[in-house]
Amino acid sequence: MSGVRHRPRPTVTAVLHRLAPRTLRGRLSLVALTTAALLMLVLTVAFNAVAQRRLQHQADDELRTRAAAVATTIDTSGTSVRVLETSHDDLLDTNVWIYAGRRLLEEPPNAGPLTRVADALAGRGGRRCVTAAVHGPLRLCSQPVPGDSSEATVVTALDLSPYRSSADTLLLGSLTLDTVMLACTYALTRLAVGRALRPVRTMTDQAIQWSAVASEERFGSMRHPAELARLGTSLDAMLDRIRTLLRHERQLTGELSHELRTPLSRITAELDWWHTRPRTDDQTRATHQVIADAAESMRTICDTLLDDARGTTLTAPGTAEVLPTLRHLTELLDVPGHLTLTTAGPRLQAGVPTALLERIVSPLLTNACRYARTGVTVHAYRTPDGVRIHVTDDGPGVPPPFTSRLFEPGRRADPGDGHHGAGLGLPLARRLARSVGGEVTYDPGHTPGARFVVSLPAG
Repeated sequence: MSGVRHRPRPTVTAVLHRLAPRTLRGRLSLVALTTAALLMLVLTVAFNAVAQRRLQHQADDELRTRAAAVATTIDTSGTSVRVLETSHDDLLDTNVWIYAGRRLLEEPPNAGPLTRVADALAGRGGRRCVTAAVHGPLRLCSQPVPGDSSEATVVTALDLSPYRSSADTLLLGSLTLDTVMLACTYALTRLAVGRALRPVRTMTDQAIQWSAVASEERFGSMRHPAELARLGTSLDAMLDRIRTLLRHERQLTGELSHELRTPLSRITAELDWWHTRPRTDDQTRATHQVIADAAESMRTICDTLLDDARGTTLTAPGTAEVLPTLRHLTELLDVPGHLTLTTAGPRLQAGVPTALLERIVSPLLTNACRYARTGVTVHAYRTPDGVRIHVTDDGPGVPPPFTSRLFEPGRRADPGDGHHGAGLGLPLARRLARSVGGEVTYDPGHTPGARFVVSLPAG
């Protein structure tokens, strides 16, 4: 029928793959079991082959011993072979054939077809042994009896059933012992592999736990077997990468929150001011423009910080006109009227994108306006190696003991000074400046107040 789809038959490889154990413990146990089974199979075959050969030699020795005993009753000294009568003839005559040359002198009663086998063996001459399956497994051996003028041959037979039974018992015992040994091998291998892999499971659980809580614990500080040292080193490196990623994620979140707070506050203030009382059309348009500018500033902030997080800031081309950028920044930040902005020439250019220049200077200008008592000065000028921007205020300045930690994320000289801040602005400004080959430093020699210096490549 058309349209009927036949499922393909699974191949042997696919079936074996499905049946294979899923865990390393199961696979190692299966390998050990297979290896032990092959080794025991070889040993069992070799042992039973040697045992059967040994039992056959014992049977042949017994037949030759009986033939030698019967030979003592045969007289070959004359011209004819004579069988001497002795006591216990019945025991000696059991399964015994005596030949004079090829002529049969005596045979056991009810020998039947077995006599033909004895005739063939005697006719071949010499000491020979054969196995015949007549009325059960039988072993026959011929023994020549030399004489002066005549020669006789004695053929003896022996039932091999007891020997075969012993061989079967040995084989069954070997197989039983092999089964027990394989079961013990599998159980002990699983136990040993499980104990050997227990530190790996423990290390895995610890790595998951430590990565979830950003723990400072590491495997390098613990004692582990030499085979697990490399695994511990790899897990430590992975935990360090996870910790770095989490730190970068928290840093990016904090920086976005810090930078977006100012334009968002401006939008909120404009909306509150607009709702307090009716406004004219011009005032409404002005409020809309302020909100649009703040929203655009927020978009620029997000793009700049996300580009920096992706590592694209280093390769972002562009130049920025310093004076227009600083003026636009003062409008966005709504800084007080006592800010003084000066530049050494109207065409001063920095070799960074305009949005990045705003993000570098914005935290410094915000801090200066926050702590200044009477005025803030921003001065930009050209240097032989680029452009520098000084942001100066006449506030309380930075306490000398705190200057070494000034650019550490989350650090503030006096958290209880009544000013809002998370201690993220200065570290962000320095990091963004360094990403384009610049620098942000604090000038400890300036008094009173504080002065921060931005160094950037020239455009």
